[in-house]
Amino acid sequence: MGKKIIGMISSYQGLTQRDWMWNQTPEHFGIWGNVQMLANAPQPDVLLLYNFHDFQPTPGKGWLKRFQKPVDPTAQIQSKLRHLPKERVISLVREPPFPELLAKRSADYATAQRYCGYVSGPDDLAPMPNYMPAIWYVGRSFQELNQAPIPTKTHTCSWITSGIDRTAHHRTRLNFLKCLQENHLDFDLYGRGLPDWSKSYGMLANKWHAMAPYYYNLAIENYADNRWYVSEKLWDALLSWCLPIYYGGAAADQLLPPGSFLRLPSFDEQGMAYIREVISSPDAWYAARDAIAEARQIILHKLNLVNWLSEFVADIEL
Repeated sequence: MGKKIIGMISSYQGLTQRDWMWNQTPEHFGIWGNVQMLANAPQPDVLLLYNFHDFQPTPGKGWLKRFQKPVDPTAQIQSKLRHLPKERVISLVREPPFPELLAKRSADYATAQRYCGYVSGPDDLAPMPNYMPAIWYVGRSFQELNQAPIPTKTHTCSWITSGIDRTAHHRTRLNFLKCLQENHLDFDLYGRGLPDWSKSYGMLANKWHAMAPYYYNLAIENYADNRWYVSEKLWDALLSWCLPIYYGGAAADQLLPPGSFLRLPSFDEQGMAYIREVISSPDAWYAARDAIAEARQIILHKLNLVNWLSEFVADIEL
């Protein structure tokens, strides 16, 4: 029996390459057990809608509207979905459920249910509320992360974040960053779009370079107010053998072993004092090393998105 092919479309820019997720499987060519990831496959067995929301046709602009033929929205979306039956189309939403966007999110879920047999997201609005299967952005393959030794740790603490400020949660995070800088905490900052006052080292092509050499990483979620949402911020830190100082919701406690990350208590003087105490020595990292190793195996093997897809395919009749 051959491998079942998983296709993929997304509203994220750039996720159209055929080899999307190939770095996240133990075998070459995106193979995991009974499935193979081929994002652009014209006739996949199953299609993953990965944070996809573009169900409505895009109208022409300006003078082009005069020459645009009428579009059948259902036919157009069926073409995007490669004419698969509904039960073979999966929608996984990844973005946080920010309060400012809940009305649109609810509408997106309702639309997705018209075309998808399984619609899930990390919030209670979702038809199937669930944790987001794990992906990573540290520029290392499954094989490297699974087999390579612990990287040499030479630096204390890093934080990779962005200057996005479009929601209250984003602005709270930026305010905390400013407090850390003003109080001269010893950490290295990386990321895109950060303000000049942040003293950032700038953008990275590979997050591994700003995590692997560090004992600790500040893993600060954009959203921490429900029991479902946890993102790659935590996975990336652990896969880089950092001990995360984590600010997020309860999902992490349900998915990872005790002691594999530390909880940042708050975005205030108590939180700053906690970070300062932890990073004053590598002792906490050494104490957590075995728990980090266990957490990494859970992320790589159990929480892995391609493993999730393999289990999904095994549960449906193809």
